[in-house]
Amino acid sequence: MKLLENAERIRIYIGEDDKFEGQPLADVIVREARELGLAGATVFRGLMGFGANSLIHTSRILRLSEDLPVVVEIVDHPDRLAPLLDKLDTMLKEGMITREPVDVIAYRHS
Repeated sequence: MKLLENAERIRIYIGEDDKFEGQPLADVIVREARELGLAGATVFRGLMGFGANSLIHTSRILRLSEDLPVVVEIVDHPDRLAPLLDKLDTMLKEGMITREPVDVIAYRHS
């Protein structure tokens, strides 16, 4: 797959405890991206953050939070990302999605 032209990155900012149909939302998003044949997806777990509600979520020992920030990042062509973005619109109850052009320097697998 050639990703060197017109690639975009979407980032989905959610909470660790977010669910879709009883499943962890990050897991559902990654599985959906795979089913759609996208180039790949990565989930990052944050140490600290806050969203629209301004409630700080942190992993500090003195204040344990079970709902740490999570970012799912996916890079592919815009037309290949479009079906996922449509599905995300129904999956996300809270959170944020960003979209930006990226320059892919290399995309290799064996």
